[in-house]
Formats: sequence, structure tokens, C-alpha cells
Amino acid sequence: MKTLIRRLLPKLAAGLVMIWAVASFTFFLVHALPGNPGDAAYENYILAGMPPEQAQAKVASIYGFTSHDPLLAQYRGYIWRLLHGDLGQSISYSGVPVTHVLRAAAPWTIFPALAGLIIAFLVGTSGGALAAVKRSSRWGGVLSMSGSFFAGIPAFVLALVLAFLFHTEWNLLPYGDTSDVTLTPGFNGPYIASVIQHAVLPVATYALLAYGGWLLTMKSSVISVLGDDFILAAELRGLHPRTRMRYVSRNAILPMFTMFALSIGYLLGGSVLVENVFDYPGLGNVLFQAIGARDYPLMSGAFLLITVAIVLANIVADLLYTVIDPRVRR
Repeated sequence: MKTLIRRLLPKLAAGLVMIWAVASFTFFLVHALPGNPGDAAYENYILAGMPPEQAQAKVASIYGFTSHDPLLAQYRGYIWRLLHGDLGQSISYSGVPVTHVLRAAAPWTIFPALAGLIIAFLVGTSGGALAAVKRSSRWGGVLSMSGSFFAGIPAFVLALVLAFLFHTEWNLLPYGDTSDVTLTPGFNGPYIASVIQHAVLPVATYALLAYGGWLLTMKSSVISVLGDDFILAAELRGLHPRTRMRYVSRNAILPMFTMFALSIGYLLGGSVLVENVFDYPGLGNVLFQAIGARDYPLMSGAFLLITVAIVLANIVADLLYTVIDPRVRR
């Protein structure tokens, strides 16, 4: 336990420094944008007849700082609000706190993206191991070609093709939103079935996009392990092929677990195109709309949430690797 804490504390400290650096960069980026949005909002409130003090308070509630204070004072106020979990108010959602918008959208990104990632990991690593062992056969070539094909397709092209085929052309799956709007949300069968139906296309897109990467990486890893001395020694000892394959798979899949943990962190950032194509109201769609509406508080909150997810994923990946590979603990 003490060893785990000693490993965890430096990583948490490094993660907090990274989050602080991204939050600071976002703050100064907003100030460097042409036509400071805080100043523009302040002028609009003044033109609308609002008293200066009230206009400053309104800008402070939205952006987390007032544009008429010295820059360092604004920065200190911004960081202080962040420490208290205050990300400001959304402009495009009419003053709704940013934390509420992100909290409502997060499940609709995590659920389909995580499901797609797990499916792609299981199918891709299994296919990659088979492609490596059967690399001289026709099946090995077909698997490798399928991995290269899906790894080379842009996300928005694959999403558009699936939407056209399964919704527009064949009318098999619904499109847009998370469920049928006529159903009552809750733990009831029709609503859950509708949620699953609406998530099929986004999940399939995430799975197919990631499948090629997992297959090709696993194939390369298995081929590398097949050339190790301990596999040759196992063959010379006459071990059963199934036993040798278990040795190969166990060693080849170690880097995959690290990549899997890191991929979870990148889920939030990689959902922008997919959710926009399917009009799926997750974090990616919220971030896309925030950029279009110049909703700087919401953009800052989304970027900060993505950073926190990636930092946590890195910490989990480091800890996970020490658990599954005893050589790292030496």
C-alpha cells in the first residue's frame, strides 16, 4: 500500500500541474482573442442600459473575471473560482452554469464511446493476434487489409456512410437525439430500448474507427514477441502450440492495456465529429456548438474537462502497467 501511495503522489502532483497549465493557457488565450469577449459583453450590457457595476458583475458571473481589473487580479479570481468548481455561465444556454451543461452531456459521450472502444479492443486485438499467427495465409491477409481499410477512413466519412445506409437508405436505425422524444425518460423498457437503438450508429462508428488501430498494433506486437528467445525455447522444449500461444498473447497484449487506458482519456476529445454527424447531444456536440456560438466559458470548461480526463487516464495507465507487468515494479 505504501509503495502504491509513493507511486501515486508524484503522478497526482504532475497531473495537477498539467491541469493548472491548461487552465492558465485557456485564460490567457481568451484574453488574446481579437475583440476580448469580456470587453464585448461589457459594452453590450452598457449599450442595453445596464449600470457599469451591474455590467461588470454580469461579465464576472459569465467569464469568471471582470475585464476592467488588472490582468493578474483577473487571473487570480479565475483560478480561485476554478478551485471552487465554478466554470462560469454558458452564453449559448442563456446563463446556465457550465458545470450543469457538461454534466448533462457527459453520459451521452461516455456511454457510446466507451462501448465502441471496448468492442473495438476485444475484436481488434483478437483479430490482430490471428492475423499475426496466420500472416502467411489468405485469412491473415484479409484481416490485415480490413485493419488498414478502417484505420484509413476519416471519422466523418465513416459516420456519414453509416448514417446514409442504415437510416436514409434502409431505414433500419433512428437518427438524432438520444431517444424517442415521445417516451418518458427513466428505467422502463421502451425508453431503454430506444436509447440503445439511437446509440447503435455512434457506437458502430467508434468501434469501426478504432478497430483498425487495435488490429494492426496487436499484429505487430505478436509478430515481435514470436521472434523472442523464450518462444524459441518453448518450441524446442516441445510445448503444445496452445501453451506457446498463451505465452505470446500474454506478452503481446501488455502494451495494449496501456493504450486502452489512454484511449479512454481521449474519448471526450474525439467525439466532436461523430456526435456532430449523428446530431447526438454529447460533449463533442456541445463543444462544436460552443465554438460556433463563441461561447468561451463553455469552450474553456469543455477543454478543461478533456484535459482532466486525459491526465487521469495517464495516471491509471501508469498504475495499471505496474500491476499487470511485474518487471516494471523492480
